[in-house]
Amino acid sequence: MKKKLIISLTSSVIMIVGVVTILYMPNKAKSEHYSGDPTVFVHGYKGTSNSFGFMLDRFENSYRWGNKALVYFVSERGRVKEYNLSKGKHEPTFVQVVFENNRAGMDDTTYWLSSALKHMKETYSVDSINLVGHSMGGIVALKYLQDYTGEAYPSANKLITIGSPFNGIYSQEYFQIHHDAGAIDLKPGSLALETVHDNTIPENTDVLSIGSTGDPVAVPESVQAIETIIPDDQLDEVMIVNRGLGHSALHESKQVDKEIHSFLWQDGP
Repeated sequence: MKKKLIISLTSSVIMIVGVVTILYMPNKAKSEHYSGDPTVFVHGYKGTSNSFGFMLDRFENSYRWGNKALVYFVSERGRVKEYNLSKGKHEPTFVQVVFENNRAGMDDTTYWLSSALKHMKETYSVDSINLVGHSMGGIVALKYLQDYTGEAYPSANKLITIGSPFNGIYSQEYFQIHHDAGAIDLKPGSLALETVHDNTIPENTDVLSIGSTGDPVAVPESVQAIETIIPDDQLDEVMIVNRGLGHSALHESKQVDKEIHSFLWQDGP
């Protein structure tokens, strides 16, 4: 049964400003075998390592929910570079995927994601994962589940989309500024979005969609268009009622942190 949760927030959202030192490259990853299901975080259009950097720092150091184990950097040509950050801490492990070309279309970005996840399966014997994607990253993560199945790729037990505009971005002004392949795919009625709507995902994957009434990029109507893709019995929805919670602020929200934890690890890590 689909659950639509309306959460009213009266306090303002505190924006976290800082510099993430992810550009520091740790030692190359060693061949280690993780137990449990890693959770993979996928940034959106124009996203960077910072997009989930603060959230993962909170998850690891403030909440102590697990450790950031791997970072995958995927080049514009699709070359995968992995960096192992694991210090042998408890599960669950977190994995961040960063795309060098953060303005590419959905097909290319989904292929790059699949390359990183295929590498993770081959190197770390990871058969199943959870996926968390912000904005177009949520659509790309869902498209991965549609397009890349079979033994070569990890399956997904759970998918969380955060501020993902499944009907596209409605603002005409947005496309007066952005003209590249990713922006074209985010236009309402684009072939890329139509393809996503024409396919479904495996029956054993549960999905949580998170949106905000204060998001001017992924407005609630577009976020809720996921209902036409995911069957009712696989989909939960959370719409946060807060005019101050904008698009990028979603991955800096402690309320969103709480919803992610509840959906992925109901019994705690």
